[in-house]
Amino acid sequence: MTEDTVRIDGNALRLPGGVQVRFIRTLRLPETGTHALPPGLGEFPVRRVEDYGDRVPAEWRARGGVMLPVYLREAMWLSFAGTAEPAALQVGVGKVCAVSGRPWSSRLTRDPQNYAVLPRQRWLDGINSGKGTVRQFVAVPLGLGATVEGQVTGEEVWGGVQLQSFPLEAGELAAWREAERRRAEERMRMPRAPGAAMPMAAAPPAPGSAPRPGGAARPRSAPAMGLGVGGSMRQEVYRDDRPLKAWAREPAGRVFVHLVTPPEWRRITGEAPPPSPVDRAAYTRAGLPWFDYYDQDATDLAPADELGAVRPVGDWLGDDHEPWQQPSPQQVQPLGDAAGKPVGDGDW
Repeated sequence: MTEDTVRIDGNALRLPGGVQVRFIRTLRLPETGTHALPPGLGEFPVRRVEDYGDRVPAEWRARGGVMLPVYLREAMWLSFAGTAEPAALQVGVGKVCAVSGRPWSSRLTRDPQNYAVLPRQRWLDGINSGKGTVRQFVAVPLGLGATVEGQVTGEEVWGGVQLQSFPLEAGELAAWREAERRRAEERMRMPRAPGAAMPMAAAPPAPGSAPRPGGAARPRSAPAMGLGVGGSMRQEVYRDDRPLKAWAREPAGRVFVHLVTPPEWRRITGEAPPPSPVDRAAYTRAGLPWFDYYDQDATDLAPADELGAVRPVGDWLGDDHEPWQQPSPQQVQPLGDAAGKPVGDGDW
């Protein structure tokens, strides 16, 4: 039976159409230069807003969705590991599309493309702002003008992250499944050396690990956090090679992801927030891996004009004094369950 609601499974969000999204903690990059992909340092915990009643602000209850805790200037990336069937996923930052830079829309568009194509897009670390590069997602408070939302629209109203999934149209999905079935049969018929194991699909890596592949309280106003940008890294956002009509016209599901400061997370949930982010120079000195990923069969989208002009959060918050140590070439590695309760959606 096809799931038609958004659910939390562990710390993963499951959207209709088989889409899985995890929010991964990572090292914040310097705001100058272009860098390799930083490692995953564990998952952000995710909780349903509606489970906490009056402990969350009224506007959060109206929007529904989920929440997760982030530190000021903490970086994150979105992992789509576990998404098995094709899907078009829209990613908004303060209701600005992270792929096209255009306002949030309930429809897919191709010119410019306003979605990521899953499962080919294995992760998204930031906004599509350069040829073959993205600018890293970094958490900042609303009100400074430092968020992508503030710089693109001139206002900071929404904050957070927005996700919306579109499956293939029914006929296209049936054809894709049949093609996959035939490919699986072909693999089974391939001759094997004596004693060789049966071919198996590669298991995805542990989510969030450094190897990517990836009692009522008085109501308060919303802790206002959104996403700005940090350093640049080498990552492509892939162009869709299907016609737009291959996708469903209406979204199968959507979810609003609220960003909570660690003190508010503790107050609302009663849980300790994750520890503060790791020292990035110490990580590199320890010889731990960074990553580089390239898909020779995919085509990168052109940079979005609206996003190319977004400035890093350091322009508002000052210089980044956290120590930085460039990884050595040997450290940069090439990469080529039971569902929970439905997550409520609201008015946004």
